[in-house]
Amino acid sequence: MIYIVDNISNYLIYLFIIHFGFRLNPRKNKFLIGVSVLTMLSAGAYNIYFDTNSPIVYIFWSVLSICLFFEDRLCHLLLLSAALMYFTGIIDTFSVMLIQIVLIGGGVDSTDITWWMEPAYLISFLIYLLVYLRLFRKNNVYLWDIKFKYKFALLIQGSIFQMFYDFVFYFFNENHAIYGLDAYAVFFISIAGTFYSIFLTLSLAIKNILSDRQNMELQSFMYMQKQQYDYQLQQSVALRRFKHDLVNHMGVLRELANQKKTEAVKEYIDTIWNIQNEFDLKIHTGDNLLDVILNYYLYLAEKENIEFAVTGKLTGKTGLEMFDITTLMGNILQNAMEAAAQTAVPKIRVELIEHKKEFFIVVTNSVAKEMNTSKSFLRTSKADTVNHGFGLKNIAAMVRRHHGEYYMESIVENGEAMFKISIAIPKENRV
Repeated sequence: MIYIVDNISNYLIYLFIIHFGFRLNPRKNKFLIGVSVLTMLSAGAYNIYFDTNSPIVYIFWSVLSICLFFEDRLCHLLLLSAALMYFTGIIDTFSVMLIQIVLIGGGVDSTDITWWMEPAYLISFLIYLLVYLRLFRKNNVYLWDIKFKYKFALLIQGSIFQMFYDFVFYFFNENHAIYGLDAYAVFFISIAGTFYSIFLTLSLAIKNILSDRQNMELQSFMYMQKQQYDYQLQQSVALRRFKHDLVNHMGVLRELANQKKTEAVKEYIDTIWNIQNEFDLKIHTGDNLLDVILNYYLYLAEKENIEFAVTGKLTGKTGLEMFDITTLMGNILQNAMEAAAQTAVPKIRVELIEHKKEFFIVVTNSVAKEMNTSKSFLRTSKADTVNHGFGLKNIAAMVRRHHGEYYMESIVENGEAMFKISIAIPKENRV
């Protein structure tokens, strides 16, 4: 029975790390998930029948069960399962050594699975849980965000520590009777130091990611600001040119009036009026910063023949700083523009809704096909995932920063696939 418990413990650890660390989702096909569980249990029954814990059987059921359970590329799942088996094996070894030294007072001669294996798995799981809560979840960073060099460094680091401890543990096991409590303390502290070094490596990797995110966020903001500045500069030049010609326009109107050509005067005034309208903001939301952004994307949408509509109005400013509102709305509308441009009937709709304690921004855009919003939002479909996937994360980070919430859904309107993101931001408790 201990073999089945051992397999279940390993299985649950794998599921936890892959789902919460690499953000992979289970398959929708419940049959394949059932086969995954059955594979793991069958391997345990095989071990019971033959009273063995064969590494080949362990590798086989681990790889197969992971590939059946999670929805991802097969090659990626194979590499992931192999790396996980190796790394978790190292952590389990340290946990076993810790239990044997502290609780038993030395190594156990038998290599069979005994009662101390399950507490070792529990210690390992607590380490993974602590890493998740204190590092990944806290910083909104996960293992699939970390660069390969850091992942590889963890494997190399673990290998070095394991070779060292294999030697020390063997020596200690053979001679533990001649050592006092100080030797136990040193061994305990050294293993704790090993775990700390793993935390330190992960912390450095996360700091690197957060630094890159901050730089990318700043670059994204400056790029959008430059685009808006160029647009406003273009409008300013056109306005100055119009004002420069205004004297000539007045002269023409005066001459037409002297000739009593009333209809010609009206037509000329309408022409001037239409030109003047081009310099006015067509969208007024109640927030000057939001007006600039929405009018800029209206200008871009008209150039790309994308239907762009804004409904609703705010009674006052959103309270968001220029950097925040530009990052938030700039990324949302930029993604909406790119997605809508690929459809037969491109359209973008922005809705502003204000309540007493919060305001809502709802952006809906046409898409080429329905999206699985549960897993696609924080991933980009572009080949350049480093530069383009970041904007999506900026949206989520900015909403959380202001204690808001966002909700995404893939909907169908009049037979057309649409993507909709709804954002709620409280008027109080701003950062």
